[in-house]
Amino acid sequence: MPVTSLFQRLKQGLSRTRQQLFGGLSDLLRGKKQIDAELLEELETHLLAADVGTATTQKIMENLAAGTKRAELNDSEQLLQGLRRQLIQILTPHEQPLIIDTNKKPFVILMVGINGAGKTTTLGKLAKHWQEEGKSVMLAAGDTFRAAAVEQLQAWGERNKVSVIAQQAGADPAAVIFDAMSAARARNIDVLLADTAGRLHTQDNLMAELQKVVRVIKKADPSAPHEILLVLDGGIGQNALQQVKQFDAAIGLTGLAITKLDGTAKGGVLFALAAQNKLPIRFVGVGEAIDDLQVFKAEDFVSAMFDAN
Repeated sequence: MPVTSLFQRLKQGLSRTRQQLFGGLSDLLRGKKQIDAELLEELETHLLAADVGTATTQKIMENLAAGTKRAELNDSEQLLQGLRRQLIQILTPHEQPLIIDTNKKPFVILMVGINGAGKTTTLGKLAKHWQEEGKSVMLAAGDTFRAAAVEQLQAWGERNKVSVIAQQAGADPAAVIFDAMSAARARNIDVLLADTAGRLHTQDNLMAELQKVVRVIKKADPSAPHEILLVLDGGIGQNALQQVKQFDAAIGLTGLAITKLDGTAKGGVLFALAAQNKLPIRFVGVGEAIDDLQVFKAEDFVSAMFDAN
């Protein structure tokens, strides 16, 4: 699929966030050339409404105000370009694609997150993503709590012609994933994607279960899991920050996947996430189709928020 088509999907997926951020600003900017207090205040309001976050918005506004004082930003168009540069600058350090180390077989990716974030769907899309790169993939149905999750994963496996290691509902998720690692090793599989049950970051007993999963994985391979990917629903806004904090404290995250950005005006939360932690943003999801889960690219993401055409 051409890059332009991928960008169009991204732009379409971020339309609600773009409208929240720039919808009311365009009329204001059209009416005035000079930068004044009213314009800066309006811009700040729109950043907050798009869930960029208080601390991040304050820093952005301070930098823009400083730019106007130094006469680097002299009119409304320059102000917008200054904002664009800042947003790209915030996100760029987090643009770190997930590279599969082919010396580690299987390369184990543990998918974690709360209920409804889209873990199982994201896992299925990632399976397709790496298959298209020519890698062999296996799935582990570690969400043994929800029977439908196993069925959903098996459906993805059938669709992509990928083996799924599963046990009966209620089985020990750590044991399922351990068995899957043994099977993947025996079959010389490149990537093992392991699903887990959704859990709130405040549920201590379930977070302890996740810690057990990680310990058991390490018994099979001390270097694994090679990626612990937290799947976040983009629509939850600032609550995402607390989820990242708690999951990271419990099991040590290595990356983020932000889903469902097409259904929310709160896509600005990526800037808050980027400003407040060092975790890479691996993927962004902007729709239901396979190609709507995209490798995160900072400049493309910001450009999609600015480009209304």
